[in-house]
Amino acid sequence: MEAPLLRVEGLQTHFASELGTIKAVDGVTFDVPRGGVLGMVGESGSGKSVTGLSILRLLGSRNATIAGGRILFKGEDLLQKSEAEMRQIRGGSISMVFQNAMTSLDPFFRIGDQLAEVIKLHQGLRGKAARDRALHALELVRIPDPVAKLKSYPHQLSGGQRQRVVIALALACEPDLLIADEPTTALDATVQKQIIDLLLDINRELGTAIVMITHDMGVVAHMCQTVAVMYAGRIVEHGAVEDVLRSPEHPYTRGLMASVPRLHTEASAAGRTRQRLYQIGGSAPLPLRLTDGCAFAPRCPEVGPECWTVDPPTVGFRDGQEAVCHRRAEETVEEDLRVRA
Repeated sequence: MEAPLLRVEGLQTHFASELGTIKAVDGVTFDVPRGGVLGMVGESGSGKSVTGLSILRLLGSRNATIAGGRILFKGEDLLQKSEAEMRQIRGGSISMVFQNAMTSLDPFFRIGDQLAEVIKLHQGLRGKAARDRALHALELVRIPDPVAKLKSYPHQLSGGQRQRVVIALALACEPDLLIADEPTTALDATVQKQIIDLLLDINRELGTAIVMITHDMGVVAHMCQTVAVMYAGRIVEHGAVEDVLRSPEHPYTRGLMASVPRLHTEASAAGRTRQRLYQIGGSAPLPLRLTDGCAFAPRCPEVGPECWTVDPPTVGFRDGQEAVCHRRAEETVEEDLRVRA
């Protein structure tokens, strides 16, 4: 069996604060195969973005520490690389698309110059060769009139065009892995779909593996092959997208699924249609306040006494699907007893 392109094992990323240690990522493990698309989904603050930044060691804070685990890329641990080696990997073998396209682009430089700088750094091309490669990158992301866009400044482009440029920057050196952190934030629905379809085309045409960080289950359903559901710095459910969406096992995943708008509506007394959305009660816990037991216990409709004091076990289901939950563990034991009887 082929080794995965990326394997994250037991990743722990902590932030030091005056109040104590914030465990933003607490023992996260997942694989991304070559050419695969993994979705990481969860509420804001669940640890998705910090996981992506940890892979590239771009935490950007003196208080941030990768306290444990391994990040194996092509079999080599990125945590053992020097900063000089990581600079070659960033943008070369692994690229990242950040949430806000405008802040990812330098407003004082033309688009072509910014693309050429990345190409020069990682591929050593200059002059016409770098310009041709920059033009190819813009053509790859299907931006209108790419020749003119090379001479444009970021403020002269629409939001959707700027996001395409950011993706072009990430793909300029044809990386093996693309980490996309909420790449459709602040874009309208039509442009969002265009960006998602573009990423899928890139995955199919170039074979680029993608880690898609999102809070949108619809995006996961549309483009991902596997999904990791994160809550309070941990993965609480993981598996093939069709399995997790068809039969979510963790109560948090079920809550996320129930919160997705449906086409089915109820007729109101006035003859209009209205849609009732499920809401998960409470709010995600602060990482400082995590104790023993399940972090989701205060919000869980299935909570039991052991959920407050004992860390939940990992339970395996069909085709590799896993959930970290006391209730699912009890059901599995009961099912085993019925089968043996």
